[in-house]
Amino acid sequence: MAGCRGSLCCCCRWCCCCGERETRTPEELTILGETHEEEDEILPRKDYESLDYDRCINDPYLEVLETMDNKKGRRYEAVKWMVVFAIGVCTGLVGLFVDFFVRLFTQLKFGVVETSVEECSQKGCLALSLLELLGFNLTFVFLGSLLVLIEPVAAGSGIPEIKCYLNGVKVPGIVRLRALLCKAFGVLLSVAGGLFVGKEGPMIHSGAVVGAGLPQFQSISLRKIQINFPYFRSDRDKRDFVSAGAAAGVAAAFGAPIGGTLFSLEEGSSFWNQGLTWKVLFCSMSATFTLNFFRSGIQFGSWGTFQLPGLLNFGEFKCSDSDKKCHLWTAMDLGFFVVMGIIGGLLGATFNCLNKRLAKYRMRNVHPKPKLVRVLESLLVSLVTTVVVFVASMVLGECRQISSSSQVGNDSFLLQVTSEDVNSSIKNFFCPNETYNDMATLFFNPQESAILQLFHQDGTFSPITLALFFVLYFLLACWTYGISVPSGLFVPSLLCGAAFGRLVANVLKSYIGLGHIYSGTFALIGAAAFLGGVVRMTISLTVILIESTNEITYGLPIMITLMVAKWTGDFFNKGIYDIHVGLRGVPLLEWETEVEMDKLRASDIMEPNLTYVYPHTRIQSLVSILRTTVHHAFPVVTENRGNEKEFMKGNQLISNNIKFKKSSILTRAAEQRRRSQSMKSYPSSELRNVCDEHVASEEPAEKEDLLQQMLERSPQVKTGPWRNASAL
Repeated sequence: MAGCRGSLCCCCRWCCCCGERETRTPEELTILGETHEEEDEILPRKDYESLDYDRCINDPYLEVLETMDNKKGRRYEAVKWMVVFAIGVCTGLVGLFVDFFVRLFTQLKFGVVETSVEECSQKGCLALSLLELLGFNLTFVFLGSLLVLIEPVAAGSGIPEIKCYLNGVKVPGIVRLRALLCKAFGVLLSVAGGLFVGKEGPMIHSGAVVGAGLPQFQSISLRKIQINFPYFRSDRDKRDFVSAGAAAGVAAAFGAPIGGTLFSLEEGSSFWNQGLTWKVLFCSMSATFTLNFFRSGIQFGSWGTFQLPGLLNFGEFKCSDSDKKCHLWTAMDLGFFVVMGIIGGLLGATFNCLNKRLAKYRMRNVHPKPKLVRVLESLLVSLVTTVVVFVASMVLGECRQISSSSQVGNDSFLLQVTSEDVNSSIKNFFCPNETYNDMATLFFNPQESAILQLFHQDGTFSPITLALFFVLYFLLACWTYGISVPSGLFVPSLLCGAAFGRLVANVLKSYIGLGHIYSGTFALIGAAAFLGGVVRMTISLTVILIESTNEITYGLPIMITLMVAKWTGDFFNKGIYDIHVGLRGVPLLEWETEVEMDKLRASDIMEPNLTYVYPHTRIQSLVSILRTTVHHAFPVVTENRGNEKEFMKGNQLISNNIKFKKSSILTRAAEQRRRSQSMKSYPSSELRNVCDEHVASEEPAEKEDLLQQMLERSPQVKTGPWRNASAL
């Protein structure tokens, strides 16, 4: 390398030296997902592969069509409905498992620490109480972070990855059984560990894994699970079940089956049909009522009743009967809601910008280091969060008078959220009788209880407390999302936005004199504004919030707030999930193209140095092509124009035709033939990968040089409107 001079260029596998310093090629930078130097932008990676969602028309498929009749078709459809119901039930049971152990661990932790705080407030040993809280939180977070080391795709909420999967991008390991186990156990440990994360987002990923794996009746992680089930083996079928599972996850999290269906349609799959709509809604209903049935029976002992529809419910918004001037909202409040939507969009854009910078910093400085560094980062976040929560609760809180409305029974809470439940979540650290510590009430409670406090307690939080809580929670939640633990973003965003909304309501009532304002409505609108500014969802989020509140009159203000928040945030950056899709370098097509793209022609985006193969090519040449390129599909060309109709029909998937195994070159024909025999029950199971070849090829003679053999067969090509697309 040191001897390169002038135009002499010494090339090797990793670098090219032409009198300049060593550097990576653009292709290697793209595969590694490194940033572009000028724009600091993550380039789309080329090592992702697409899922085969197109219908594969070939001879085996046509043979299956000839054996079809109405009886088999009805049987197949009945099996599909039963599988959809099973996916909903299993997703609901996963949510029940996570919720049960989160409540168990949280009650254990807060019970021990609160008892210690009460004793140490008299003896002056609060440092011991802090150590106890640190011991619980660090242990839970450490175990949750270890699970992510076992299965890295279990980190985060999983929504960006599921969105990519439903849009045709194969994300390795995203719907494996191991991912489900690490996700479910990891998220309950993360939430119980006091991190500012939610369990509702990972429920979407968990439901998608259930939808992908249950219809297969087999597992790659547990290879002993092998049941001869001849249906639903194609990527096309699996996509529909993943859509149903993701919708069931939303429905179980929020008790919103219609919102879950719309979420799967809006944010998830780009492939949809009318028949799938009914199945997805049925799956969502099954998940909601399964979770509702078991939670109601476990918590209230009333089996057969349905009182707790989701993991998170907001209760009923209702003015007190004694306050005749109170209204949930008026036409004049719409102006305030629009302003809150603008502020929520700005806050969401700020949150996304900061989180994106943190994610890039982790990619450059944390991820390249040993995996133990990721665990240490998670422990650092847990340590800082625990200290901030403890110190803020003990030092920054104010003693507030308990509202008289919470001392007597009232109808402000639905679904067994009674006055006793509210009083049980009130913390009176260092406060006399009949008063409580407002900061500790928000920090020393599960996040769902804090949201209920902000939604339904009237006039019990000081503006200073709400402002401090919002700033601390905003910064810590932004820092937490992206570390190596399973984590959701819905509940932290709702809680942060609810604090912002209550702050606005307090200012309007105390300093402007608008006595008709209902604080719970402004807290709900603030939560919607901030969450909409972060995730940029509109239709599905509107319906989810309406179903969670059981109040249809909130439809208009929620919709207006979310639209304004989305428009404001989109002016600065993308939603948080789209940002993380881009950070992973996933080549995901946007719904709408940019204006400049309409001016492009095919010649502007085509690859100038085209790699192609001939109908009769030596295997050695094909192996060389596969080693020197980053894609697996190549156009098949011929110099004889008389044979163009035969060979110029599409792409040859060479990587599926050639496979090294124990120094022999074998084809996948035998495996495909076995799958073909087991999948002839219905044509919708499109004979996965049989497009490549369905005629068995004889093994070469041992004495013949394998690499010098000719691949002499007409390629089984894929036809469709996107042929030759991988060569562009």
